[in-house]
Amino acid sequence: MSQQKFVNREEELTFLEDRYKSDSPELIIIYGRRRVGKTELMLRFLEEKEGIYFLASTEGDRQNIKQFSVTAGKTIHDENFGKIEYPDWQSLFESLFRHKTLTARKEKVIIIIDEFPFLIQNNKATPSIFQKIWDTAMKQENVMLILLGSAMSIMETEVLGYKSPLYGRRTGQWQVQRLDIIHLKEFLPYSNEELVKTWFVTGGIPEYILKFDARMSFWENILNNVLKKGSYLYRDAEFLLSEEFREPKNYMLIFKAIALGCNTLGEICNFTGLDRGMVSKYLDVLTRLHILKEEIPVTASTKFRKRLYFISDPYFNFYYRYIYPNRIDLEANRTGEVLELIKEDFSRYSGYMYEGLIRELTAKRLIFNPFPLSKIGKWWHKDREIDLVAVNETTKQILFVECKWKNVPEREARKIIDGLKEKAAFVQWNNESRKSLFGIAAKKIENKKRLIKEGFAAVDLDDIF
Repeated sequence: MSQQKFVNREEELTFLEDRYKSDSPELIIIYGRRRVGKTELMLRFLEEKEGIYFLASTEGDRQNIKQFSVTAGKTIHDENFGKIEYPDWQSLFESLFRHKTLTARKEKVIIIIDEFPFLIQNNKATPSIFQKIWDTAMKQENVMLILLGSAMSIMETEVLGYKSPLYGRRTGQWQVQRLDIIHLKEFLPYSNEELVKTWFVTGGIPEYILKFDARMSFWENILNNVLKKGSYLYRDAEFLLSEEFREPKNYMLIFKAIALGCNTLGEICNFTGLDRGMVSKYLDVLTRLHILKEEIPVTASTKFRKRLYFISDPYFNFYYRYIYPNRIDLEANRTGEVLELIKEDFSRYSGYMYEGLIRELTAKRLIFNPFPLSKIGKWWHKDREIDLVAVNETTKQILFVECKWKNVPEREARKIIDGLKEKAAFVQWNNESRKSLFGIAAKKIENKKRLIKEGFAAVDLDDIF
């Protein structure tokens, strides 16, 4: 494995190492979006350790049991173990833990089953089967069983859900998240602006970032490694939905609607032509899977009815805004024409994406870190909108930020802040006692330090990297 493929997973590795060194048997659930680097994480964790890594398939229990026994046999240096026909998972694991190689080991036995949802798809009883295996064959052993999965709908219901037989057995779980934007500079020798633009296409998904050729410019990569028919990023969004849902067409239509600016339930229904109840169901599913995010004004009650829906994944955003609607031209190899259309709109798209990035980095307290945050989000009312509002419910502090995807001269920055103050007066939240801070985020801000010295908040691309 190259170093380039493995960046900033120290927290995850520390978690796994701590569980490996514990005095108790461990049943760990690792899950996360496809392409986020879960398998690479497992392989790195296994370095300098002896453990069983098994990648499940869709071939059914019989073939998976056979392949697991062969893999286990190689790990315990007994090829005969893999030649035995085991009737079920229970007998396989009972035989494994009776094997002299494991009974003689002092170190914890690591068993990793990757793509565990494939086993569940083939046999709905799989969680119950593994519950019994854990209770009868493993929980008295010095073992670390890791169940790994990408199908979020299955992992969150059949494995992690409170109705799952494994719910009370797991000893820990970890959702592997995408990389933070700061780590893009470890992949590509780009300027700060080009790194951010790359983020607007790939997000922090390592597999996507690696598809960008470091010898090419940003736009050359878009042309050759995103828009070109047959390239990895050309259809991966559709493949991901097909793996998650049996009927992905309506989901694709909803993504297209949202990517093109339809953010309310009514707008999405009008664009797609789908029934309101059906759209509500789809939106709920996508929100629970963290593919979409549902927003209300940050200071509003949870009963606020007019909710807005946004795509939370940058690659999905780019795909359904630019690739999916232009598929006919791209299939006809008119990639140059589509590229020009993207270039014409990309500044507008970037402005929207930059708002989301600034909110994400602020929520993680990587920028704009004036006080601990209780809530963060957008605010809107009638024709007024503020890109970022963050509050501390205890101290009554509130941060207002306007985001601009451009270079901002000092004079314009001051005008933006003045306009922000006017809009902030309409935000109903502890108006008599709150302590307000006003700020701006842009590509580049002239005399940024002077604005900060005067008590304003100011962030540009230099602060991100």
